[in-house]
Amino acid sequence: MNTAQEPAHESPLWMVSQAPALNALVVQLQHARTAHDQGTSGGKLELSKRQLVQARSEFSEMIRRGERELHQLAGLLADAFLGPHQLRSVVIGEVEKTRERFTLIGDVSREELERSTDLDLGTRLLARLAVADERGWRRIGLVSNVVEYEPAAPNPCSVYRILTRIKAEQEIWNKVTDEIFDLDAIVLRDKHLRHLGRYVKDVFGIKMVVGTLEDAYRLQNELVAHDFGEGAPSRRLEVIEVKDYLERPSRKQSGWSALKSVVSWGGRTFEIQVQPLSNFLHERERLTRESHQGFKSTRERVRDEVAAKVPLFGFYRSLLRWLLLDPSADPPVHEGIELSLVD
Repeated sequence: MNTAQEPAHESPLWMVSQAPALNALVVQLQHARTAHDQGTSGGKLELSKRQLVQARSEFSEMIRRGERELHQLAGLLADAFLGPHQLRSVVIGEVEKTRERFTLIGDVSREELERSTDLDLGTRLLARLAVADERGWRRIGLVSNVVEYEPAAPNPCSVYRILTRIKAEQEIWNKVTDEIFDLDAIVLRDKHLRHLGRYVKDVFGIKMVVGTLEDAYRLQNELVAHDFGEGAPSRRLEVIEVKDYLERPSRKQSGWSALKSVVSWGGRTFEIQVQPLSNFLHERERLTRESHQGFKSTRERVRDEVAAKVPLFGFYRSLLRWLLLDPSADPPVHEGIELSLVD
């Protein structure tokens, strides 16, 4: 069996997850993909059942740990720039068939935030609601969910709210396939897919909403200068890069605009956006009213289009889904590949 002798840190997931079994699986599948492309694989692909179980467990823990650290940082930002504040779970749902969208808001305690993922909070809030029309009860789908930190009073930096959003893909088979094939690079190379590049990012993100354009630049300067170290150098906020999408010449074609910083804190990378209130409200209104394409569905469309162009990419998606979700079903097939599970 090919067990990928190279160190697991060669996996592109290593800097994010540091999960040995998950990264060893990614490295092995990367090598298998390369061997298939070069015609040196012999048409065989052997995988360890025990490694698959451990990899799935590690991925789930990676997401939970990242969320905990994201909210730790968001809490520090809220204490520094909001003062006294309230936590809320904000969910945008969509009614089956009609595609009507709506927003639900529920209070969240700090304890609930520590015990649950953001997705759990959004799903539980949505589960409290039932929708019926003349044809009967309708199911409700989750379009978007965020946690908001809202100030109890005005603050010197005119920060209206701080939001956290977990953009990490919960379906490990998609995430691993993205890494193995470097989906970002495929999208950026293809002129027909390039404008959809923002839908395939994997980021633990924070958004800070302020009053005006001037407030945004002022807050950005405060962020760079502020000390979040709490006495520990490893917990200091290190700004890696800043991109200005507020001024019109540098705005993205999608119309989205913000000051976007990539920062390192506690050994993990986060994205922090600073956005004027008018831009934020426009963005949320657009998300609420659009019924045909949410963020996740667009991301899936990107993957489907790549799979049509690169059949092996589509096979790996099906392979990871089968291995990690439903191994009792019939395995996927691909010309020239013989798949087997061992131990």
